[in-house]
Amino acid sequence: MPASSRSHALSALPLLLLGAAPAAFAQSSAAPARGEVTDGATRAALPGAIVRWLGTDQAATTDERGLFVLPYSTKATSNRLVINALGYRADTVQAGPYVRIALKANAELQEVVITDRAPSYSSLTPTHTQVISSQDLTKSACCNLAESFETNASVEVTTTDAASGAKQIQLLGLDGSYSLLTVDNLPALRGLSAPYRLNYLAGPWIESIDIIKGMGSVVNGYESISGQVNVRLKEPDKTDRLLFNVYANDFGKFDVNLNTSARISPKWSTALLLHADHLGNRVDRNKDNFLDLPLATQYNVLNKWKYKSGKALVREVGVGALRETRQGGQLGFREGEAGNPYYGITQQTTRYNVYGKTSYTWPTKPYQSLGVLASATSHGFRSAFGGSQYGPDFELVTDPSHGGHYRPQRQYNGEQRTGLATLLFQSALGNTAHVYRLGATYLYDDYREELRSGYYAPTATDQVRRLARTERVPGAFAEYTYQNSRNLTVVAGARADYHNLYGWFLTPRLNVKVDATKSTVLRLAAGRGYRVANPIAENTGMLVSSRPFSIADGLQPERAWNLGGSFSQYFTVAGRQATFVADYYHTFFQNQVVADPYSVPSLLIIRNLGAGGRSYSRSFQAEVQVEPVKGLQAKAAYKWLDVQTTYGAELLPKPLTPQHRLFANVGYATAFDKWRADLTAQWYGRRPYAPGLHHQHDAGSPVAERVLYSPRYALLNAQLTRAFKRLDVYVGVENLTNYRQRNPIDAADQPFGPMFDAAMNWGPIYGRLTYVGLRFRLE
Repeated sequence: MPASSRSHALSALPLLLLGAAPAAFAQSSAAPARGEVTDGATRAALPGAIVRWLGTDQAATTDERGLFVLPYSTKATSNRLVINALGYRADTVQAGPYVRIALKANAELQEVVITDRAPSYSSLTPTHTQVISSQDLTKSACCNLAESFETNASVEVTTTDAASGAKQIQLLGLDGSYSLLTVDNLPALRGLSAPYRLNYLAGPWIESIDIIKGMGSVVNGYESISGQVNVRLKEPDKTDRLLFNVYANDFGKFDVNLNTSARISPKWSTALLLHADHLGNRVDRNKDNFLDLPLATQYNVLNKWKYKSGKALVREVGVGALRETRQGGQLGFREGEAGNPYYGITQQTTRYNVYGKTSYTWPTKPYQSLGVLASATSHGFRSAFGGSQYGPDFELVTDPSHGGHYRPQRQYNGEQRTGLATLLFQSALGNTAHVYRLGATYLYDDYREELRSGYYAPTATDQVRRLARTERVPGAFAEYTYQNSRNLTVVAGARADYHNLYGWFLTPRLNVKVDATKSTVLRLAAGRGYRVANPIAENTGMLVSSRPFSIADGLQPERAWNLGGSFSQYFTVAGRQATFVADYYHTFFQNQVVADPYSVPSLLIIRNLGAGGRSYSRSFQAEVQVEPVKGLQAKAAYKWLDVQTTYGAELLPKPLTPQHRLFANVGYATAFDKWRADLTAQWYGRRPYAPGLHHQHDAGSPVAERVLYSPRYALLNAQLTRAFKRLDVYVGVENLTNYRQRNPIDAADQPFGPMFDAAMNWGPIYGRLTYVGLRFRLE
């Protein structure tokens, strides 16, 4: 049974402080009833609990976090609610502005099983939100955040190149840098961490993931353009006392995770999350003399502490550290070996972060709260692409024409220091049908980047591009939420931020939810977002090629509008809940930093969108989820993307984004989930990509003629799990049909030549992968 809810005292914190729907509304003779249902002993959420007005059949079901909204019934004879949940004693309580119900377990039942799972698409939030639950996360290996989306149709995970192993997400057809990634609703893993950030969160640490399409709340800042991905980590007072997870695959990679938690006192609790992974086996299945995956070692730790006063005060602090090393390239490459003639990639990352959250909720006014949030991050990395150094006396040179044996190399190093503070107050106007939030933020970012390009030789200087900036951004925001007694929710917000380098950022946003019927929900969303690009970090995949970077001076911030909406229909099939969801979003840029690989195939040109240029993304997705028979869950989706940008003077498709995608997932679980089987199929349409030098056309040919397209292909993943009392054992296979992209690296036999290119990776590299793992837990 999922344990992803907030505690009694903490419930107001993430919901009120950090961008979720407001936690309390008016309770008058015509107002809906709102609240949460939890387990009386553990304070864990109870999804699937039924809440109804006394004396009527009008009812609502709690969602994944135990939350419910029950419209007022004119047939109600009293202002009382009846709550039922399988395995718990029914309870009757007085309705109020916000009701918290803690149900007691039925002592006659030895085992409590919730057979009705809450829908993954929330019907309560004003934003279009999909929840990947803790149960969903066990349907695949989920060693890290990148693998947590494998059974999800909304988010696609792509590999940036065929050599470094970097991955990123795509939401609404746009790169992950355009979606705000938050951890426990705090902005995280921003800036220079973008290329590898999906590897920095271990899967067993994650309780659930919220995917928000379109514009969300202004509380979280101005950077979100395509949406938000919020990762909720294990809570110290809710998670298992012990969770041990180990994973190994036929590449020779293994992951080890250990989560521990302790309730030190009724007020204090702590959790220690540990992760380590290692790949030391050199594998080249496609026989191109390049490693299919880089050798890598990571150590990652996070310690969380929580204090609950028992009345109104909640505090949480956490500290984390990460160390990762990677080595890729040709099979014969050895890091630090003088005179090594092979092409290699070396990367080293060190990361530290600390955060604190404090929330005070007025005991007599559960809708009124004050919160303070602060976080600080230090992120540093060093990387090299190309030949290894001959010795300590050798430097990079730009001109090898005077003879000798020289090998090109690029070095990219960066440092980022970030601090973020937020002050937030929430209350109501007159009654809690009108809720407002006011706040102030301060963002500090200090970036130091250096890109060196040249050749190893005894003496000379190298070409160096240094990018450095310090951003200081104070801001303020206001947000108003209105909900009537029947079917309308409106969230209107605006924020103003003053950037010390670029002036004012004005960010309006609007979300509207209409409950057209009891089972039909319509949503509209509109708003603007800003972002300051990091052009090298966001194009590190292109460093694994012979293309030099041409970065324009004076790049301006990106600015875009996002408009869209969704239609959700909840119905029943064979007496079981089913869902149909369709959404459409249009994102258009008023300014964008464009990485252009088309105009000059031998060069990557990075510049702002030119005068009269266009850049947009249109995204449509339709998905259906059903449970035709008990234990069998199925979902299928179709996604259409139209993502285009003006490159040079021509509007062309964005590289490596398929226009069509089909997705299907079928899962079956026997009684008590003792056996679970999951099968996921994905079909990808053609992907456009930019050719390297060996595909060049005539200099005068239209740029559009240089666009190449990948073939269509499909992937199959499967997993089988056997659950015991405290132990789960699982085996799985990814890419069951062993499909691979032919020649993912252009000119792999000449990595120091002008035609080398590993950046146009559109499909799987290493083919079929099998794995085995186990999870042991003590509740």
